[in-house]
Amino acid sequence: MAFEDNASNYKSVFNGCLGFGVKCAVVAIDFTKAYTTPGSPFFCPGKGYGVVDAVAESKPLLELARAKSVPIFYTKVYYEHPTDGGVFTQKIPSLRTWIKENPLVEIDESITPHAGDSVLVKQYPSAFFGTNLACNLRAIGVDTCIMVGCSTSGCIRASVLDGMQQGFRCIVPRECVGDRTQSVHESNLFDINAKNGDVMPKQAVMDHLGSC
Repeated sequence: MAFEDNASNYKSVFNGCLGFGVKCAVVAIDFTKAYTTPGSPFFCPGKGYGVVDAVAESKPLLELARAKSVPIFYTKVYYEHPTDGGVFTQKIPSLRTWIKENPLVEIDESITPHAGDSVLVKQYPSAFFGTNLACNLRAIGVDTCIMVGCSTSGCIRASVLDGMQQGFRCIVPRECVGDRTQSVHESNLFDINAKNGDVMPKQAVMDHLGSC
């Protein structure tokens, strides 16, 4: 079914908008070297939809957030014990190489965390599952999560769904998330926007941050 047909089919049913709440945080999900290093099995270089471009697009947004004292939470993934990751690593065995000593699990140096940013380790797709992200956000009065990172169809979608279920407004700047294939990337952005959060142009998100 063509995109236009999908949009028509969803019209008046799945076209609501949450918008921004009272206080934002940026959640940068898994922008690690595994996705930005040539030769890595997870490398995502697709122009306009891959992770390499999403990292570059996210840099000015993260810089603006810091300038406006908007809190930033990073996530990365690594596994230390054979049982870590549970069924997730059984489904995707290549994730077992993501041990703490593997340099590919580190956040891409072009958007490395600064002093004052929080870095959380997660072991499943959602940034909320098995972490203290939700309670830490609530403790500082955050009700809106600006989600950047990867992958659109995996950890971004899972985090937006989980965030919505935890009571957070989730905003996705479309240029700031990436995936392995464009069709999967676009279809998941469409579905996220229809059912779980708001997918917006990056400039609209930066305009809001600029007004904070």
